[in-house]
Amino acid sequence: MAEPASPTSIVRVKRAATGGAVGRLDDGRVVFVRHSLPGELVEVAITDRSRSFARGDAVRVIEASEQRVPAPCPYAHPGGCGGCDLQHASASAQREWKAAVVAEHLRRIAGVTREVSVVGAGDDAQGSRTRLRCAVTPDGRLALRANRSHDLVALASCWIADQRLAPAFATTWNDATEVELRSIGDGPPFAVALGDANAGATHHVRSLDGGPLPDTTRSDVVVHGHHFTVSATSFWQSHRSAPSLLVDTVATLADVHPGESVVDLYSGVGLFAVPLAAAVGPRGRVTAVESSAAAAQDARNNARGLAQITVREWSVAPRAVYDTVGPTDVVVLDPPRHGLSRGVAPALVRRHPRRIVYVSCDAATFARDLKVFLSGGYTLSDLRVFDLFPMTEHAELVGRLDIIAPGEESDREGDDPRSRGG
Repeated sequence: MAEPASPTSIVRVKRAATGGAVGRLDDGRVVFVRHSLPGELVEVAITDRSRSFARGDAVRVIEASEQRVPAPCPYAHPGGCGGCDLQHASASAQREWKAAVVAEHLRRIAGVTREVSVVGAGDDAQGSRTRLRCAVTPDGRLALRANRSHDLVALASCWIADQRLAPAFATTWNDATEVELRSIGDGPPFAVALGDANAGATHHVRSLDGGPLPDTTRSDVVVHGHHFTVSATSFWQSHRSAPSLLVDTVATLADVHPGESVVDLYSGVGLFAVPLAAAVGPRGRVTAVESSAAAAQDARNNARGLAQITVREWSVAPRAVYDTVGPTDVVVLDPPRHGLSRGVAPALVRRHPRRIVYVSCDAATFARDLKVFLSGGYTLSDLRVFDLFPMTEHAELVGRLDIIAPGEESDREGDDPRSRGG
């Protein structure tokens, strides 16, 4: 049973970690301190305490880091919105934080010691998010949750969200339990209201002022000359620069040529499958596997004119791997935050495709799955890490894994000097 929370403690925080910078309380227990930076001396209000560690918020900064900046969002403070972890950190400090967290997960979970650097998206963080999922307060206001809590923080605006979404925060959403705001591409932004009892459906498309829109409402976006339609419930990368940056990176690491075969698992609307199909040409083959019916149909629409693409509306499970993947294939993976579905990594090892390109928004689950691949005869030959979630602890990883040729050694136990992160 957790002990009751204590008032405050003075703590010197030492290093970045998931959930806050790490320090120690007077009793020796580790404490994860939000709203602090490595090297700072802070007064910490303890919010949660167990036998082995504690969590808290920095409520007073006694000795500040040179990389501390004023938080640009008025909701980013102890007890405020839990959506952004690092608004008090400079852009360079945020990238250093993410690099440290990624490196620690690789070392601790996958057994890989590797130098990691994080590359910025190249544009301003403000207004960079094109998808934002909000809760709804009892009086119909959009809200985000406080950190590690179900408590709602009502918002009049969101600093990180595309400014075109601003009208939604002045709208009353009484019939919804959650609302996802979308400003993908150049078309008009809209909202997807979830749990709308009056609509008689699990979701209903609305304008930002709450008016009804057809359920067929879609987003339209062009990425490197490829036109994509994205249904209202289909996944799309949230950062405005992510699609083009990730398409470039996946294409570089996949390194496919005309006539080759690619399997794109968790393929979504075809963001990677479509440009890879152009790369392998009419004599090549791309098999896209996606469990969402809406996204699979989007992928078919987006692949029109590319006969080399086959879209399978299947769950990504071991059976799908056995039915689609062979030893000469290049496999692209872009799973949800929880990583590969159960049994998928071992199935891929058994099918031993020659190369795997793994796109991940969670360093811990990436490292968990990486451990399976390293044990199964692959080496992490390249790793790129991008800051596509500014103001948070999260980063986007793209790793290339290749089959170890006879006589070569895996980089499991050390940094591979041939290819460093970022």
